[in-house]
Amino acid sequence: MKISTGASTLDNATLLEIIRAQSDIAKLGLDLGGVMAFVAQRAEQLTGAQGAVVELAEGHEMVYRAASGSVENMLGLRLARETSLSGLCVSTGEILRCDDSESDSRVDREACRRAGLRSMIVTPLKHLETTVGVLKVVAPEVDAFDEADIEALSLISGLIAAAMFHAARHETSELYLQATHDALTGLPNRALFYDRLRQSVDLATRSAGRLGVLNLDMDGLKPINDRYGHRAGDAAIKETAARIAKNCRRVDTAARVGGDEFAMILPGIGTRTDAEAHSRRIAQKVGEPFEFEGRMIELGVSVGFALLPEDGVEMTCLIDHADQAMYEAKRGRKAVG
Repeated sequence: MKISTGASTLDNATLLEIIRAQSDIAKLGLDLGGVMAFVAQRAEQLTGAQGAVVELAEGHEMVYRAASGSVENMLGLRLARETSLSGLCVSTGEILRCDDSESDSRVDREACRRAGLRSMIVTPLKHLETTVGVLKVVAPEVDAFDEADIEALSLISGLIAAAMFHAARHETSELYLQATHDALTGLPNRALFYDRLRQSVDLATRSAGRLGVLNLDMDGLKPINDRYGHRAGDAAIKETAARIAKNCRRVDTAARVGGDEFAMILPGIGTRTDAEAHSRRIAQKVGEPFEFEGRMIELGVSVGFALLPEDGVEMTCLIDHADQAMYEAKRGRKAVG
């Protein structure tokens, strides 16, 4: 179904929420990855959807670069442009709605079944007059969305388009860099981490190879912020990121996946002993004090890891296992301290 909106069907409360979203986005500055994640969450809330996603068109594929709700764990998923409703939206530049994926010939029906969705709206995201991706909301039931949802999604997609313009005024290649990297540290962001992890897991599984996943959580960021201010806190995050990156192999991926959270992908890691040694080395290198405006500030990081295939062969299972191991390490550090 092609959509053309006429008079506004939105109530004042929804319009006010969109205005508030615009204000919140302004606070995120040039962190395009953060803007996309925020808009996905807000689009889900405003339309009553089960999930929302920002997909960027990259070559012949549509790639999940931000996601919330039921599709949050599908970050990094890649779909063929030519067989998806999102790809059609990019090609036509039009807002499209699917009321029932089981009877709509434009959608990838098997992908919809895997995601547990039956209806969706996709709206184009434009940068420099080119449609570079879509904002999509999804629901598990048929006929979940109406004209008001379509209008709300259209308006909020404009907020991403504005953020795209300010983040990358001239080059589309710069747009993808901004969308996949953390603005503060320059490391890959959560979306790119999930993308690379998904591909790394697939490759390791097909080749009967090994893979390590590290979860790293800064110790004591809040006390740094409280005592020295947020500029010192940002400096601590940047220093931690630089030290983690410095201790990566060329084949590794280090990413900032949250405020004080980092993660690493270690392709071809050897034994559990090798992973433990790598974790200790990272913790030791990050844990050295650093100087900020004439003061020496303590840094620390708790590290947990998971190995494929020993700890699982599913991406989410590996992340959960590394998470639990990190929290155990953090509890151990507190007990010692």
